[in-house]
Amino acid sequence: MNIKNLDSEIIRNITPLTENITRVVYTFGKEKPSYSILITEEFKQKNQMEDVCYELKDDYIQFKNKKGEIILKEIGHSLTEKKVYKYFVDSKAVAKVKQTANGEVSYLDNIKKEFTGKAYEGKLTFEITEEGIYGLGQHEEGVYNYNGKKEYLYQNNMKIAIPFLISSRNYGILIDTETAMIFDSEEGKMTFTLDTTNDLSYYIITGENFEEIIKSLRTLTGRAAMLPRWAYGYIQSKERYNSSEDLINTVSKFREANIPLDCIVQDWYTWEEGLWGEKKVDKERYPDIKNLTDTLHENHVKLMVSIWPNMAGEGTNIREFREKGMLLPNANTYDAYMEEARKVYWKQCEEEWFSHGVDAWWCDNAEPFSDPDWNGETKRSEELRYNLVVEQSKTSMDWTRLNSYGLLHSKGIYENWRKINSEKRVVNLTRSSYISGQRYGTISWSGDISAKWSTLKKQIVEGIKFSMSGMPYWTLDIGAFFTKNIEPWFWNGDYDNGVEDLGYRELYVRWIQYGTFLPIFRSHGTDTPREPWNFGSPGEIFYDTIIKFINLRYYLIPYIYSIAADMYQNNTTMLRSLMFDFAEDENVKELGYSFMFGKALLVCPVTEPMYYEVNSVRLSDSDKTRYTYLPKGAKWYDFWTNASYSGGQTLTCKATLDTMPLFVKAGSIIPVSEPITYANEKSGEVSEILIYSGADGQFTLYNDEGDNYSYENGNFAAINLVYKENQKTLTFENVLGKFKYQENFKIRIIGDSESARVLEFRYKGEEVTISVK
Repeated sequence: MNIKNLDSEIIRNITPLTENITRVVYTFGKEKPSYSILITEEFKQKNQMEDVCYELKDDYIQFKNKKGEIILKEIGHSLTEKKVYKYFVDSKAVAKVKQTANGEVSYLDNIKKEFTGKAYEGKLTFEITEEGIYGLGQHEEGVYNYNGKKEYLYQNNMKIAIPFLISSRNYGILIDTETAMIFDSEEGKMTFTLDTTNDLSYYIITGENFEEIIKSLRTLTGRAAMLPRWAYGYIQSKERYNSSEDLINTVSKFREANIPLDCIVQDWYTWEEGLWGEKKVDKERYPDIKNLTDTLHENHVKLMVSIWPNMAGEGTNIREFREKGMLLPNANTYDAYMEEARKVYWKQCEEEWFSHGVDAWWCDNAEPFSDPDWNGETKRSEELRYNLVVEQSKTSMDWTRLNSYGLLHSKGIYENWRKINSEKRVVNLTRSSYISGQRYGTISWSGDISAKWSTLKKQIVEGIKFSMSGMPYWTLDIGAFFTKNIEPWFWNGDYDNGVEDLGYRELYVRWIQYGTFLPIFRSHGTDTPREPWNFGSPGEIFYDTIIKFINLRYYLIPYIYSIAADMYQNNTTMLRSLMFDFAEDENVKELGYSFMFGKALLVCPVTEPMYYEVNSVRLSDSDKTRYTYLPKGAKWYDFWTNASYSGGQTLTCKATLDTMPLFVKAGSIIPVSEPITYANEKSGEVSEILIYSGADGQFTLYNDEGDNYSYENGNFAAINLVYKENQKTLTFENVLGKFKYQENFKIRIIGDSESARVLEFRYKGEEVTISVK
């Protein structure tokens, strides 16, 4: 429906795409297509449906859910003209070098700008109630509910802007833009201010619950790619391993100590001195990449390597980009917005690392313009930080696309990898992503955070919000990146003595307990070593607890891998706000420090010190417990003791250093593994299927080859399991897919009786119901 605003030349186009997705566009001329990187081909071809999901009034739009209830009003919009400039290099530009938090950066001073035309600052305003407003990506301050709050959506180290929010009134708003944006909410209104745009475009998505809304969002923007099984195991990283020998020796220590491990990470400075970002290696420290990867693979460990979009010095990589005119105007960062430049970047990745067996990339500094903010002794105001980064970014990028560099960077990695290798799934750990990045095998992490208890607590909220933004894979630096406190504002950890400080060891243990239940489980940081043996020896509480939780991660690998498959096949969510499953419980609306890991496990991380303050000062009178709220509408089992509790109550839970509050929802079906030292050791077969009685339950057990793309062509085995509480039966439905399914199962029934019931069963691929009384 096209409608011209009588007070201006703005044309409003409202298009219902499905019964629960509506697109609205405001433009001064011919409507432009939705950004191709955001919206799937399926939705580009959608025809207008019957007008069932909105009502148009004279000065606002009312959006309705499937029941016909009005759940949101758009009450204002504007496009204010602004001049747009493009920056370029001429003969008067001066080449300079500066040292930054992202290494040595070359740049051109005195670059010129020219007027390129007009665009607009865009504003959208909606009327809201006292609802909960969630999402908008991952930021720093641990704000869970954005109703009454303000957030700056720009890409920065420790910030990942996602232009999507979700409401407790069961709608989502996707702002169809790539520019920087400010969200503000006060006095019953929320406003989006778009820095530079050619039009205003957004999607309203309604649903019965958060799960349904996120499924529709992924149908709109793309399904999450399957990661290889090894990516869900333990990943060891630090700043930094210094050579091939260092990497191999570290892996050998893991294997000698029988500590599970799936990946080791090579951080920066693999290049020769002075060639920051060069993808050719220093042959003295890395003499034979093929031998390195072969040795790691013989030990069943994968290699992830840090690569950068910015380059310095006179290496072959930057010279190639310069000669082909494929650098941004800052003179050191390749232009990821150019398809040909992305191909060149991939060619450089392939020449030495990928062709010799590397398994994954770590795309660091994928913003890539955080330098104006990451300096100085004190942290600036959020408004000033936003302005600094946005204005710097404008000197090198299209003003309408300031937030999407990392997305295009990931797109190039994924598409070019897929062209030459289908035996390895793309794995890309990136510091910046954007909506639709889930298509490209990306894992986002929260940047260079500092070691503080307050940071740990805020990070729990930020990870939950990132998933509520529709992005499935998120992780962080377990233990935080910075442990010390030195001059720059961002280097403000509390532990100058690192692992020698028992206070830091306690914080690290709590962090690894939390990290065990994130989509990706990765330790990383600077200032102090991160391998488990640096936190003690066998028989000591810190070391033993770290190993206990690494082993727990591997115990849960079949459960985690099946959830990952469900995310790919059915657009579900792994890291789940309690609003996904318990939205009818008013108590969870503001509860951002507990979450569901899949639909079975309620995770309640410990976020306060109980044993030591900074500098190993012992806490003598601390209570070793944590208050834990069990949501209404379910029966719950203590994971450690199998004791059962009714929902809707707050428990005082044991939280000694070797444990954390962890509960299982009744009706859960959890496949688990016997002890393994790498994720694919048993080829994905399960040792037991745990059934927590007390409610009906369903779970799809999934397996495939673990690290190729044959699953896209049906080479997988998916068995839907259905538990009926009243009948005490378990149904194995017909297996789906062409992969060889598991035949022999041990089933353990956990209930209120003192001992669990165990039975064995042989499955033949066809539907069968067995009694589990």
